[in-house]
Amino acid sequence: MNYWLIKSEPSAYSWEQLVKDKKTDWTGVRNYAARNNLRDMKKGDLLFYYHSNEGQHIVGIAKLVKEHYQDPTTNEEAWVAVDVAPHKPLKRHVSLETLKKDPFFKAMDLVRLGRLSVGKVTPAEFEKICEMGGVKL
Repeated sequence: MNYWLIKSEPSAYSWEQLVKDKKTDWTGVRNYAARNNLRDMKKGDLLFYYHSNEGQHIVGIAKLVKEHYQDPTTNEEAWVAVDVAPHKPLKRHVSLETLKKDPFFKAMDLVRLGRLSVGKVTPAEFEKICEMGGVKL
């Protein structure tokens, strides 16, 4: 299993909306590095759900339920989408500020590549953030 982080502004599509919808297609990614990460995701992978700009917190864990396919929001074949479903909310949100203060996370995509909308998360990073968020898997 691999671990990832996906970003969304809460006013555009919040964790609460994902929970309500029970599943969504993750479309609109127009960055090649983020697109490559979407292509590398496998069904069952876990993804941190990060509220960007407004809040800047990891708020939940989603699960990949459908691997990459042509993004329906564009005719350009270069872009892909995936489907995600809510898996588990974090009991305590984990802020970007907290991660930046901890040297353990200095190499994390979220910390190093702040504008990347779909990033990799190592198993150790995933485990530690789950601990910080009060969640056991």
